[in-house]
Amino acid sequence: MKKTYKIDVDCANCANKMELAAKKTEGVKDATVNFMALKMKVEFEDGADPAAVMQNVRSNCKIVEDDCEIFL
Repeated sequence: MKKTYKIDVDCANCANKMELAAKKTEGVKDATVNFMALKMKVEFEDGADPAAVMQNVRSNCKIVEDDCEIFL
């Protein structure tokens, strides 16, 4: 399953950090952050609960870039 989320991030480097953090989150098969569109596309692993996984993605992204936001 793939979903797209609106994000708020200040720079392209920060968006890259968010993408890497999302990809390392358990339950995420792949993630792509588009800084220009301010969107994050997430592909979930089979059987993963998207709502629970996205809470973890948000937490992991806050660790690497504390002023970013993902609108769930």
